[in-house]
Amino acid sequence: MSGAARILIIEDHQDLAANIADYLENHGYLPDVAQDGITGLHLAVTHRYDAIVLDLMLPGMDGLSVCRRLRQDARSTVPVLMLTARTTLDDKEAGYAEGADDYLVKPFELRELDLRLRALLRRGSGAATAERLVVGDLAFDVATLAVSRAGQPVELPATARRILELLMRRSPRVVTRAEIETALWGDSPPDSDALRVHMHTLRLAIDPPERPALLRTVRGVGYQLAAPHASA
Repeated sequence: MSGAARILIIEDHQDLAANIADYLENHGYLPDVAQDGITGLHLAVTHRYDAIVLDLMLPGMDGLSVCRRLRQDARSTVPVLMLTARTTLDDKEAGYAEGADDYLVKPFELRELDLRLRALLRRGSGAATAERLVVGDLAFDVATLAVSRAGQPVELPATARRILELLMRRSPRVVTRAEIETALWGDSPPDSDALRVHMHTLRLAIDPPERPALLRTVRGVGYQLAAPHASA
């Protein structure tokens, strides 16, 4: 990393928060700690952070609500790594749907937390260029991160938006699951359900029932984003 990354840790377990902060500080980060959701959200919207480590179960305001407010109200795109003891697919889908970028299940190794943070920081470091991607009636302004379908705005979590950009740049070619996972997580992909959840979120957002489907699953291979007349 060039320069020390500022990390906000929102975690109510004092010992765990202190351990994370000490580990990150010893590895070149600048950590801040909040021990409830309301304080964490306030810090997140009033200070610049390079990434946020966000616990799911918090006093005052839970992690899902913090993430939702951060994305919808503050319009923040800061990468969010969610921590939780919950392991079901529904729990993970809820976190991703509110805008979390990655998911780490407790208990975890601090080294893995570091690896995931570094992957998030690498993905967030690229400068946007003035560019507009178009597939059918779907448009993505790379500079402003605005997505629209048939002129109507489409709200997407950060990870789903990165998948969309990749698929639009490759359109109408098929992009393999491995290619998408590498683009998102590098050499440290999460469990096998993570990509499926993000693709489900993306499909719901960009393919409403009243419009022709643009996103297609190519079974056993990957995904294709193409105008309705194109074929897989």
